[in-house]
Amino acid sequence: MDRLDPSDLALLDRFQRDLPLEPRPFATIGATLGLAEAEVIDRLTRMQAEGRIARVGATVRPNTAGASTLAALAVPEDRIEEVAAIVGAEPGVNHSYLREADWNLWFVATAPDAAALRTMLARIEATTDLPLLDLRLVRPFNIDLGFPLAGGPVAMPGGRSVQSTFLRADDRPLLHALSKGLDLTPRPYARLAQHLGREEIVVIARIGALLAAGILTRLGVIVRHRALGFTSNAMVVWDVPETATLAAGRALAALPGVTLAYERRPVAGVWPYRLYCMIHARSRPEALTVLDAARALPALAGVDHRVLFSTRCFKQCGARLSEAA
Repeated sequence: MDRLDPSDLALLDRFQRDLPLEPRPFATIGATLGLAEAEVIDRLTRMQAEGRIARVGATVRPNTAGASTLAALAVPEDRIEEVAAIVGAEPGVNHSYLREADWNLWFVATAPDAAALRTMLARIEATTDLPLLDLRLVRPFNIDLGFPLAGGPVAMPGGRSVQSTFLRADDRPLLHALSKGLDLTPRPYARLAQHLGREEIVVIARIGALLAAGILTRLGVIVRHRALGFTSNAMVVWDVPETATLAAGRALAALPGVTLAYERRPVAGVWPYRLYCMIHARSRPEALTVLDAARALPALAGVDHRVLFSTRCFKQCGARLSEAA
């Protein structure tokens, strides 16, 4: 752990999800932790300024309110800074990492719709003059990422069903605002409601409904794991046959220490891997211990795979769900 004091650690561990849906959520958090409301806000403000947390807000299930993909570029070593800057300058790119692989620059791109996403990817490909892997999500097994920061690896919550038809046209500004983050004020929902031209009680109720529908995957403190000591983070890709992906994905998602798991479309002749997982760890040996346990799963025994450790984070922010952002 990167020297978090006990109150900071308790705040992050308890409220990476389940931020109270009440007019004064930070007062409720304070009552739970034995802190004053102002101290909770001060601690969150400080940790955000230090880069330990990205925001207090929500994560939106991929491909519900917009279109998203995981993409990769094979960047020559002498162009990494240049190309990373080009990719990071795109408002729709919300995560960008350098990984140990030939396809070394990986990023998540999100746009309001599929056409805007295609345009963005084409622009990146043309500007960098590099071929691009476009790895669309097929099925998530676990996309929560709100794992405990203290103690050893734990199994993450199972995947939740989503009611996409529950989404309304006027939800997009709300989802976009929650993805950017709430203001750290005593009444953040009132501030958000004022910004959206709605009533506080209506905004709170709608957030609760979107969480229940699975469109919001969680509401809480979004941490920056690398800044909190999780510096050995690996994406592992598995060449699982399509017919075996469901069983393998469920088994992988239930393994303690696996923090994300999902299926993506392979690219014929270039990138055969369908099944992906993330392992967030404090050291490489810790990550490899989890990987050994994954290799030992009956559903993954003998399956060809690659391990791509991340070495640098270029960008991490909330997804862009509005053209006006």
